[in-house]
Amino acid sequence: MSAGTAAQAMVDATHRLRAAGVTDPARDARVLLAHAARIEASRVTLIAPEELSDEVADRYEQLISLRAIRVPVSHLVGERAFYGRRFKVSGDVLDPRPETEILVETALGQRFERVLDLGVGSGCILVTLLAEQVGARGLGVDLSEAACLQASANAIMHRVQDRVEIRASDWFAHVEGEFDLIVSNPPYIAKSEMDDLSTEVRKYEPEMALTDGADGLEAYRAISKGLRKHLAPNGRVMVEIGPTQALAVTDLFLSAGLDNVRTIQDLDGRDRVICGFEPN
Repeated sequence: MSAGTAAQAMVDATHRLRAAGVTDPARDARVLLAHAARIEASRVTLIAPEELSDEVADRYEQLISLRAIRVPVSHLVGERAFYGRRFKVSGDVLDPRPETEILVETALGQRFERVLDLGVGSGCILVTLLAEQVGARGLGVDLSEAACLQASANAIMHRVQDRVEIRASDWFAHVEGEFDLIVSNPPYIAKSEMDDLSTEVRKYEPEMALTDGADGLEAYRAISKGLRKHLAPNGRVMVEIGPTQALAVTDLFLSAGLDNVRTIQDLDGRDRVICGFEPN
């Protein structure tokens, strides 16, 4: 990347990223320049006419080179926005996605006191729920120790650490007690669908958070088996699903004895969340 003004550096970076097949090269060039210059993205326009220092230009060159091989922007800047907050992320956890905000929005429609997040990952779901509902307490579990550390860090960053516990567990294996809300965004991509994912997802996000290595329904089978023991009377369970899984997951929840099982769609009209209630 040649030295010059910030504006020229962004133009050059955009061309490189477009040639590499990046979906939104101009946006990524702008965000990464802001990160390299250690300023807010909204201020990039202000520095556009200025010459980049060698230090900033070198940082920008490294970031653009990594983005060109499809390392996700969130991994390069170390964070991702979710439900109005910034969450620290890494290659150890699934990137928070806007679609998952549908699950959070639905969960917040009714009060809860004790929430369990199965497969807590970055902690974005659990931490958001606790931050939005002061007084509630939560438990987050994940098979990945690295994910548990990431979730704990995000809990501290958003000041809910006194109301949350994070522990390693294979689904319900190390979970005790009942919860009036159980949530999960489990690995739901079938093994046969993995090759269809973008390079950013397939290569840089943890495989165990994406797929069960089978038909994409193994996590829902495991969750369904533990609901009767851990979901309190009148409690709710909410899980994110793939767009073709509503019928299969609904059948699993009905077989587990849940009432009022329903499908909630995302803003694009795709089936996104299955919600069920434990009978009183």
